[in-house]
Amino acid sequence: MDTTAFLQRIGLDEYDGPPRLEALTRLHEAFVDQVPYESIQYQLTPGGPLEPEDVVKRMITREAGGYCFQLNGSFALLLTELGYGVRMNRGGVQTANRPGGVDASHMVLTVTGLIEDPDRVWLVDVGLGDGLRQPMPLEVGEAYQYPFTLRLRPSELTDGWRLDHDPRANLIGMDFESAPVGLDAFADQHARLSTEPTSPFVRLASAFRRTPKSVVVLRSVGLSETFADRVDNTLLENPTDYFTALADIFHLPLPHYSATDRNQLWRRVWSQYEDFLSRQREEDAGED
Repeated sequence: MDTTAFLQRIGLDEYDGPPRLEALTRLHEAFVDQVPYESIQYQLTPGGPLEPEDVVKRMITREAGGYCFQLNGSFALLLTELGYGVRMNRGGVQTANRPGGVDASHMVLTVTGLIEDPDRVWLVDVGLGDGLRQPMPLEVGEAYQYPFTLRLRPSELTDGWRLDHDPRANLIGMDFESAPVGLDAFADQHARLSTEPTSPFVRLASAFRRTPKSVVVLRSVGLSETFADRVDNTLLENPTDYFTALADIFHLPLPHYSATDRNQLWRRVWSQYEDFLSRQREEDAGED
């Protein structure tokens, strides 16, 4: 892997010194700010790389993003190259539409080997959408990571841990096992989630970015930005605004997309928005 090019991709021109908490935090913040969590990649061509080396190449050449397996897998590769002790762990997320469970549908990273305390374990997760902006010590407690408060506690579903997310976030929480696993533990779920028509990543074009000032989320053509005191919502009503938002807000310029590709993607995301409106009308009619 070209470590220098990868560091530049996340906005860091250089990295000096041994593994320290300050450096790990800087790497984590830079990654979630510059590399979006996104499912745009699965809208026209389902499937994509899982191997971290291949993911990193695509991130650099296309300024692409990824989802949990790709983001955390590539970040694990970077941290390992920089001398951190990194383990992958099987996890699973809970949302309003999905019950909790540990089924390897989410990859979690735990990190050790920091100079300040080599044995202390840190939760690292750059692949949770609007999740962590900074590492958290793997111990019971809470952390305010603007604009959200996150809490860690023992999981009730496995022998590992539970991350409870802020009520305003996309996720309710995430559970993960304590035992380390290899990349192959996620291969089946990656194949399913990145290709099957029923997968939420294939059905809905979305992008998340954890900036220093807010959390920005795009679902089909609905753009929301969450601050400590408010949420701003915008509807992207034309392709110009949509592709400008992808490039300027989410760092997704899509240089490999032709005009035909862009037109096809726009029709797809607008159709997703119309489907959402149709479901809302049906729900409203059912309440009358």
